[in-house]
Amino acid sequence: MNTFLKVFCCLSIVTLFSCQSDQKAPKDQDSIKSSIPLTKEFNEYWYSGKAELSSYELEQSRYGEIRKGEVVLVFVTEPFSIKKQVKLDDPEKAGKDNISVMKLNQVRKFTTGIYDYSIVSSTFTPVDLSQYPHTLKSNTSIQEWCGHTFTQFNLAKNKYHMKQFSYFEADGDTEKDLPIALLEEELMTRLRINKAQLPVGEVDMIFSTVYSRFFYKTLEATKAVISKTESDTLFTYTIQYAKYDRKVTIDVQKTFPYKIESWTEDDGDGLITKATLKKSINEPYWEQKKTSYEAKREELKLIK
Repeated sequence: MNTFLKVFCCLSIVTLFSCQSDQKAPKDQDSIKSSIPLTKEFNEYWYSGKAELSSYELEQSRYGEIRKGEVVLVFVTEPFSIKKQVKLDDPEKAGKDNISVMKLNQVRKFTTGIYDYSIVSSTFTPVDLSQYPHTLKSNTSIQEWCGHTFTQFNLAKNKYHMKQFSYFEADGDTEKDLPIALLEEELMTRLRINKAQLPVGEVDMIFSTVYSRFFYKTLEATKAVISKTESDTLFTYTIQYAKYDRKVTIDVQKTFPYKIESWTEDDGDGLITKATLKKSINEPYWEQKKTSYEAKREELKLIK
């Protein structure tokens, strides 16, 4: 049996025996759901046993100056536990608890003077958005020489449960519930799954955890307006928050596999994040640990 048929059969079995989701979308979030069926093209690309690795040139504002840096986006599908909300070690034994997710690891690195910043966000969005309309989990860690913070969202029955750990006294350790809303961190996974489509119009959204930490904003579900324009090759989405001076734009390719071409985050007064695609490759990077694979870093145009 060839690879595609194996994947197709596995997906069919998972779909047949998956338990009914207890996730209930609020009425004003119904447009978030996807009814677009998976295609042979999608399955052959995303279930090939490889991840998509993309490097981006980064301009990052911090402490009143623009810093040069780098972002890597790692997109890959994984078997995921609905109950535990972790990657499954043995998906065949998980039965109804196994669903397929699109995982995005975003790794952002830049320097501020003498010291480094490293920001990693991981987001896990179900591939079958019609049955599982909400991202199951998203977390962000920010490391720099002063210390680090960690924030995580887990989907509960009718809410997101948020935990935050910080070395800052003002933040401390926080735990609270938020109403279900779009996470800013899940916009890119949805674009990849949903044929470069996002809901257009007013939505409830929880803004980026990086924005929350950098600008000392309490995480909340708030109103944002998503608009869309297009060129010959790209869709451009603009996300404008109603209560906050924050605007995000995402340029995504109009054709499969709908790669993210660039994005910007404008927080007013010239405070920005700007990322522009350098190179994209598909590799089973988890198997490429030996020094002989370091040449792949050059192929991906990563900063040494």
